[in-house]
Amino acid sequence: MSAWALPDHIADVLPSEARHIEELRRGLLDTARSYGYELVMPPLLEYLESLLTGTGEALNLQTFKLVDQISGHTLGLRADMTQQVARIDAHLLNREGVTRLCYCGPVLHAAPDRPRATREPLQFGAEIYGHAGPEADIEALSLALACVEGAGVSGFTVDLADVRLVRSLLAGVMVDGDVLQKVHAALASKDATALVALTKNFPQASRDGLLALLQLYGDVKVLDEAEKALERTPGAQHVLQHLKWFAAQFPQANVTFDLADLRGYSYYSGTRFAVYAPGASDALVRGGRYDEVGAVFGRNRPAAGFSLDIKQLVSVVPSRPLRAAIRAPWGNGAQLSLAIAQLRSQGETVVCVLPGHESEVDEFHCDRALVQSAGQWVVQAV
Repeated sequence: MSAWALPDHIADVLPSEARHIEELRRGLLDTARSYGYELVMPPLLEYLESLLTGTGEALNLQTFKLVDQISGHTLGLRADMTQQVARIDAHLLNREGVTRLCYCGPVLHAAPDRPRATREPLQFGAEIYGHAGPEADIEALSLALACVEGAGVSGFTVDLADVRLVRSLLAGVMVDGDVLQKVHAALASKDATALVALTKNFPQASRDGLLALLQLYGDVKVLDEAEKALERTPGAQHVLQHLKWFAAQFPQANVTFDLADLRGYSYYSGTRFAVYAPGASDALVRGGRYDEVGAVFGRNRPAAGFSLDIKQLVSVVPSRPLRAAIRAPWGNGAQLSLAIAQLRSQGETVVCVLPGHESEVDEFHCDRALVQSAGQWVVQAV
């Protein structure tokens, strides 16, 4: 194997893209801070028991595992940071009121989660804990939209769903965990054939309702159809009315519905959303309400939030122009060094040209030059 070869779906990030990713990262964190979210930095690896406590099988399969040479215990490289932030809220901060936290860092996946995806996403997310009302859900989606708009995404669609519909349809149905997992997978992939086979022994009302969900996607008219299809399902009407109300809070957005979308169902406990954009092979943002996420850490706090992969985000937003820089000659004279230092302190990028490399072109767009005129160093347009 060549010394320069990298594992599949792992790649170096070169200067132009790295600069764009870093600009997006800073913008996202600044946007979250403007909403009152505090930055936390969970560790890259933890004891496996803590990292996977309360999560689904899917996250377990995505987690790389290794043995700690100090303790002998099994460690995991995080595949998602939501659980870690819930632990921080529950155990380390332990606040009584509302807590707003944001985070940004690399996660590692054992396998790519979609075609051509990296196995090392740069995950950004925000969580709000301690408020059970829909205001927290609205804030989570509002912040998510502010983030994608600030990044330069246009023409996006917000897709809404609610896991309580499926839970209502499955209430009282006696079924083992393996079958239940397959039912969720069939709903998510809209596999009617598999769903018919899996639900053949279900009560008729549950079976009919689950099959109806496969066709319930589209604009707000879908909710009217769902009210008729699920009229015999306890609690369904309340959930559908809530979805209508929730969508109405975002009149500026193109809102659609997919009532069979169950991605990440093991996390979510209520309304959930996904943001899609032209050119993206999958959702740019996923989020919603997940009130159970902190229960395994001893504090069953209400929670809502979202996350996204900045590496995916950078692939669908326009490239940003390079900030203009200043070319300066190399030298150690006191006047020249002082002039360069003053320019850099003012936020300018000053690229010193090393001797013998005057004709080379670099990553930066230098539209000005630092030149000596009448015994003074001055900046002139190129």
